[in-house]
Amino acid sequence: MNKKHTILSLLLLAALPVAAQKLVSVKTTVDAGKTGYLQPVTAVFEFRNKSHRKLRITQVVPDCNCTTIDYPKGDIGGNDKFQVRMTYNARQLGHFDKQAAIVSNGSKEPVYIRMTGVVLSDIQDFSGTYPIEMGDLRLDKSVLEFDDINRGDIQQQELHIYNNGTKVYYPNLMHLPPYLTALFTPERLSPGRAGKMTVMLNSAKLHDYGLTQTSVYLAGNLGDKVSPDHEISVSAVLLPSFSDLSSAARLQAPHIQLSKEVVDLDFKGKAKAKDVIDITNTGQSALDISSLQMFTGGLVISLGKKHLNPGETTKLKITAERAELLKSRTRPRILMIVNDPQKPKVVITINALR
Repeated sequence: MNKKHTILSLLLLAALPVAAQKLVSVKTTVDAGKTGYLQPVTAVFEFRNKSHRKLRITQVVPDCNCTTIDYPKGDIGGNDKFQVRMTYNARQLGHFDKQAAIVSNGSKEPVYIRMTGVVLSDIQDFSGTYPIEMGDLRLDKSVLEFDDINRGDIQQQELHIYNNGTKVYYPNLMHLPPYLTALFTPERLSPGRAGKMTVMLNSAKLHDYGLTQTSVYLAGNLGDKVSPDHEISVSAVLLPSFSDLSSAARLQAPHIQLSKEVVDLDFKGKAKAKDVIDITNTGQSALDISSLQMFTGGLVISLGKKHLNPGETTKLKITAERAELLKSRTRPRILMIVNDPQKPKVVITINALR
């Protein structure tokens, strides 16, 4: 009897009344994804003996000679977990759908496992070019930063996306705020193909000067649910304009000077680290710090004064929390927006030695 007939016989057995199944699988169908021609691919199935007694797998029948099954040959203890590994030899191009029946003495009813995937003539490793994995889709980055924007500007940035799965996707961004729009080309992304998402920012719809941050979410298809694992962080820095300022007014303008703009913090095994920056107004009129913000969590800041007369100095105290910085997806930085026409934006970079 060949294997096709054996599978059919097992299916007929499955139709008979049987006791409760004792061999339980977390997932009986596994998508093995893509592989190259003559590059065997393996699907791993997680099983558990749900009974309190030992059982033994007595027979495993694949539906063709192109697959091999690796499974425990001895007794499996009560409530023990184990794996069954199904390997396809990948000797035929195109999509594959392979099945096998697992028979044990725990029940008369066999358990059926199935692996699917696709064999390509040439498969490439895109992990370097597209290092961010979001399900079957891979991205070249998951952080978008729109810097030094003036009111009225329309800026754009690009996300490059690769379909690393076996089905067609129609990528889109969810939870876009009013100041962002997105366009994907091509709209239909086939397996093994790359596309481009263009994200455009309309500065006229930003409310405040300084830093505006939000999160958008990549979806494979319209109607997908929002997933935290598919988060893309977006930040924008809107600058005040000094284009109407006369030459005489510029000479009388304030000027900000910092004791340092790069802070190296060494936690030395502790939960927190601290530092202080001196801020001085070396200009001819009052300096106003209108915005003081952080690009990431994990930082606590305290500013002595926001209004500095000429020659005055204040202190910016910085406390970094190690546990929170470890969670950060972007570089730790502090942003200040001031009325210095030569330097309206000041960014303090935090280098944390963990």
